[in-house]
Amino acid sequence: MTEITSPTSPAPRPGEGPSEGATFCGEVAIIGAPNAGKSTLVNALVGSKVAIVSAKVQTTRTRLIGIAIEGNAQLLLVDTPGIFRPRRRLDRAMVKAAWDGAQGADVICLIVDAKRGITEEVDSILTNLAQDQSGAPRFLVLNKVDITPKEKLLALTVKLHERVTFDETFMISAQHGDGVADVKKALARRMPESPWHYPEDQVADVTQRLMAAEITREQIYHQLHDELPYSATVETEKWEERRDGSAAIHQVIYVERESQKAIVLGAKGARIKQLGAAARTEMEANFGRRVHLFLFVKVKPDWADDRSVYKDIGLDWVE
Repeated sequence: MTEITSPTSPAPRPGEGPSEGATFCGEVAIIGAPNAGKSTLVNALVGSKVAIVSAKVQTTRTRLIGIAIEGNAQLLLVDTPGIFRPRRRLDRAMVKAAWDGAQGADVICLIVDAKRGITEEVDSILTNLAQDQSGAPRFLVLNKVDITPKEKLLALTVKLHERVTFDETFMISAQHGDGVADVKKALARRMPESPWHYPEDQVADVTQRLMAAEITREQIYHQLHDELPYSATVETEKWEERRDGSAAIHQVIYVERESQKAIVLGAKGARIKQLGAAARTEMEANFGRRVHLFLFVKVKPDWADDRSVYKDIGLDWVE
């Protein structure tokens, strides 16, 4: 895809110039409305799956750091929940996590679904960005351009630049990888000189317990009807290392009502077996080892008001 660069030229490296053999490392806040493609872009930049993805909105609930390498630069990609008008405590915690992820970032990267354009959520984000005084470079990434008419893309780009000054603009298809390499190179050029924060082979800053819970929750989004995933959460209760190198993972799926429990279980337990089989396969591919997965379903009407749940998924408690 074609890169559109605004008149502002890329910022030089800090100081007079990088020293010989210098390394660079910095944080990139990936923000946007729900279902704009933030997690898909993070996965594409990292080169492996570190964030769960679903066609449903508000899939990402926690602040996750994906770690990508481009030359001598390490990019710490903060995949944040989508920014939307919050209604529940969990919603408020997710939106807070998204804006917190932008604080102190070396680059703020706004992802916009080009096909949907400037929605109410995007409008609110633009208003906040216009007031931002951090001075961090701002990238505009128009996603899903492969399914958006070209004339709409140009008009949308003009409208977005009228609202906020972006240092660089890109048109990509995160799902197909088109234009992602250009974004990655541009981000690397913006990173400050610094030692790398993580080992070269580490792709995410998240515990395996949390990643396992996220993988199972992803299957709930994929396999169950529209509303139930938003009423469920997954907790990894126990992780056992076995002598043969495999892991036994015990998880609880919490739902709010008995009727939802019946849906998750399915007729004669068929649905939860399908959920478990798909999640186990994904875990084995992700962790590179054999996994024994044990799933249980419990009704907990007030799980969204349980402080321990927020701690487990990496969200701050909000009033």
